[in-house]
Amino acid sequence: MRLAGWPRGAPPIRALLISDIHVAGPDMPPARLARIVWQIEALNPDIVLIAGDFVSDKRTATQTYSFARAVEPFERLRPRLGIFAVLGNHDHWRDAVEARRALEAVGMRVLDNEAARAGPLAIGGLDDAFTDRADVAATVRAMQRLGGARLLLSHSPDPFPAMPDEVGLMLAGHTHCGQIRLPLIGAVSTMSEHGERYACGRVDEGGRTLIVTAGLGTSILPLRLGARPDMWMVTLGPVPR
Repeated sequence: MRLAGWPRGAPPIRALLISDIHVAGPDMPPARLARIVWQIEALNPDIVLIAGDFVSDKRTATQTYSFARAVEPFERLRPRLGIFAVLGNHDHWRDAVEARRALEAVGMRVLDNEAARAGPLAIGGLDDAFTDRADVAATVRAMQRLGGARLLLSHSPDPFPAMPDEVGLMLAGHTHCGQIRLPLIGAVSTMSEHGERYACGRVDEGGRTLIVTAGLGTSILPLRLGARPDMWMVTLGPVPR
């Protein structure tokens, strides 16, 4: 991905995106997350971006975990430019204050309708749109004050149409790419007001790009069908002169 505003002389960087970890038994205990963190370490990204929903309190869970226990595996992860995160709806439904405290304790920067500079990037972090906490205008203003190439991190992809042209790339999760996709029918639900439009993968629209990860864990049922968990490694660099 080539981003406008890339500082002159700054080399490309590799950004790793994950989302919707939903730590809970039986399918995503902390031990499984620890193995995923090991995979991320092996990929050696420059920066890690996490699009929310760290825990799950689904009724079908065989065990739930405190935020501190759920995110403990991230303690060992130390990418060169840091780890940046936004909260998702499940994090707010549990306890946003506890979530932020636990994430900051393992070295993450939590962005709440604000922005942070990391190397060549001005990273805007939207609070959760699904629970009506996103403030696009405030987040964009915060990015503008920082300079650098603009990248927006959001739990839900739904704010994408409201992004100004100056924000060339948005990263999101939330949809699980449907989590359960049936033959001929498709996704049972995307939890998006746009249906399948922004449900999965890369979308190029109006000169801007949206990447929606399928996430890692599960919601409602501890089951995925036709929507494999994933993480994205995106190489970011300057627009050719």
